Amino acid sequence: MEENKIELKTHLKFNPKFGRLVELTENKAKVILETTEDMAVDEEGLVHGGFTFGAADFCAMAAVNEPYVVLVRASNCEFMAPVKVGDVVEFEGEIILKDKRKVDVKVIGTLNEIKVFEGIFGCVILDNHVLKRK
Repeated sequence: MEENKIELKTHLKFNPKFGRLVELTENKAKVILETTEDMAVDEEGLVHGGFTFGAADFCAMAAVNEPYVVLVRASNCEFMAPVKVGDVVEFEGEIILKDKRKVDVKVIGTLNEIKVFEGIFGCVILDNHVLKRK
């Protein structure tokens, strides 16, 4: 049975330069990060881990897909291999635990079928925007 694709409801202004959503279904998301020269930290072309983390975080938020989802509880991430300029990293996120407003999302990043990133993102679903006061 094929899963139905759904529309993104969160992080609508996320710049696809830092991770492009390519698939979204109930409780799952897929994001592609195409690394560029301006992500490099040295002459060898090593990409800063913040770009990898940012794309993985966006993948987690998309998997939850609630308008006011935020990463506030915790993240536990492992960078398993370096990413360099020109690499295309594919992130797949899936909800692994949902308890009312608390949601844990597992995100795995692969490069040519080699795992380069794995993380668990502890998210919370809010009633209003995190920056809006009561």
